[in-house]
Amino acid sequence: MNKITVIGSGSVGSTIAYTLTLQGLASEIVLIDINGEKAMGEAMDIRQGTPFTNPCTIYAGSYADAEGSDIVIITSGVARKPGQTRLDLAQTNVNILKSIAPEITKYAPNATYVIVANPVDVMTYVFCKVSGIPEERVIGSGTILDTARLRSRISEYFSISQKNVHAYVYGEHGDSSFIPWSVANISNVPVEDYRNAVQTTNACYPEFTREELEEYVRKSGGKVIQRKGATFYAVSMSVCHLVKCLLTGMPTTLTVSTMMHGEYGIDDVCLSILNVVGSKKAQSKVIVPLNDEELAALRHSAQCLRDVIDNIEI
Repeated sequence: MNKITVIGSGSVGSTIAYTLTLQGLASEIVLIDINGEKAMGEAMDIRQGTPFTNPCTIYAGSYADAEGSDIVIITSGVARKPGQTRLDLAQTNVNILKSIAPEITKYAPNATYVIVANPVDVMTYVFCKVSGIPEERVIGSGTILDTARLRSRISEYFSISQKNVHAYVYGEHGDSSFIPWSVANISNVPVEDYRNAVQTTNACYPEFTREELEEYVRKSGGKVIQRKGATFYAVSMSVCHLVKCLLTGMPTTLTVSTMMHGEYGIDDVCLSILNVVGSKKAQSKVIVPLNDEELAALRHSAQCLRDVIDNIEI
């Protein structure tokens, strides 16, 4: 059975632990937080509901309790405030990560590390550099949530199952992300052609515009924060989907953040493109053909992240 450690028991960390329990992805879950009482309370609250789920032991612990973990999920950091960009958080959360890395890797050197704390691409890069963990076992949640937001919005537009929508968000999990429309399709029909491809007399679809979709994906996280103070349900579901792909079944393609080594002419930065994920690691990257405009957008996103990395202390 699987052991998963979640570092950080705030809204995101505790919701991830709760969702992991509901989905039966772990037989043992350890919650670690600088506020031990908070971690204990969250663990107790979830544990008291486990009679209605698959058997799972969940408890608050120390770094030493992470020994033998298959997956370690890092959510620790200061939360984004209304109007604040993910990159504004960089140095503060990098410092937190640098203090965590040697403590957790000492006890869980063979785990796969899933980085969720923002700015996730910068945090994934820093963890790769300071942890000593092989890069294929350091995976940022990247744009899996952005991609889910995109697919959900397209499915709403055309009243079609999200499972029929194949579209992705690439680049930074943030303002410089973009959608490679050249590969976006609904059941092999380019998204922008789908409206005219459906042969029915009663279909009434709204006018489709790329700009509206891109704005929705880029700004929806900020809108949730503005309305309720934080985002945690959707990110937790996306992270648990990533964990499921790492632990079970066939390898799956996901837009996660990993270290780049010359792909698309990009080097020494972490950002999201399609990766094959399975067997507790990012197995390989999928080099999807991009047009010139999309390639420029991906390189621009990489440069935005590089500018941040060059201005923080690692």
